[in-house]
Amino acid sequence: MFWGLPLVLMLQAPPTDPYELGLRHYSRREFPKAIESMQAALKTEEAGSVRFTEIALVLGQSYYMSGRNAEAIPWLEKAIAAGVRATEAAYMLGSAAVKNREPDRARAAFAVMFNIPAESAAAHLITGQMMVRQELEEFAERELRRALALDPRIPEAHYLLGILATYRSDIDKAISELTQEIAINPNFAMAYYKLGDAYTRRENWDQAIPLLQKSAWLNPTYSGPYILLGKAYFKKRELANAEGMLRNALVMDPQNYSAHYLLGQTLIAAGKADEGRALLEKSKQLRKTRDEP
Repeated sequence: MFWGLPLVLMLQAPPTDPYELGLRHYSRREFPKAIESMQAALKTEEAGSVRFTEIALVLGQSYYMSGRNAEAIPWLEKAIAAGVRATEAAYMLGSAAVKNREPDRARAAFAVMFNIPAESAAAHLITGQMMVRQELEEFAERELRRALALDPRIPEAHYLLGILATYRSDIDKAISELTQEIAINPNFAMAYYKLGDAYTRRENWDQAIPLLQKSAWLNPTYSGPYILLGKAYFKKRELANAEGMLRNALVMDPQNYSAHYLLGQTLIAAGKADEGRALLEKSKQLRKTRDEP
């Protein structure tokens, strides 16, 4: 609702009304000033009025955009409880609650955002996924387990649990979870990719290759499986296959330093030393660029 204001408003002389001034500061991404102005505007507004709700929304958004999640939460809740249905407001509330480690509040916000019951398996799944993104592994696992308790065949819960297990280097658990995901969701390219990745971490190339092939066939525009296939074929000394996979990967992702590095190694091993060394140097440059602040 308040993400952007008309240019004419921004070019006008500064208003004297704290509410209008707060809107101007918000439109200019001057969030601390927006907070100050809206707090002043609150002094003349009654709770429950239309303007009070609008002030609550801008306050919540401004606190969120300032990284002040705990302060954003109650204002966003007030706005949503008063009937604001802006998708970005619900997302901000859910994200603020996730960052503040309040899963129940986060789940309630995401339920509003996605128009689903707050205690449904879907709401637990979405909340768990948002917590995975924030690397809140313990909270995420709890939400995902609750989703599966409510619906044992809900897609992507086992996948996310497999991702968490991989983060922890618990490869046995990762393989178990990802295998269960594929049994539920056999058309899910990323599950095959991550399961293939788990087997590559064990250097079990023969089990990894068919899984990575399936991932590539289901999603032929994603470079990840091709890179791991190139690595697997290189380790098996199937250099022609490795070269083909890695060249495909670079067509899709020409700035990928891992693909350059692996293809460079492959070409050197295949007797194409000049091109191989050039690719290794390119890989080094790409990685340096990526790591620069």
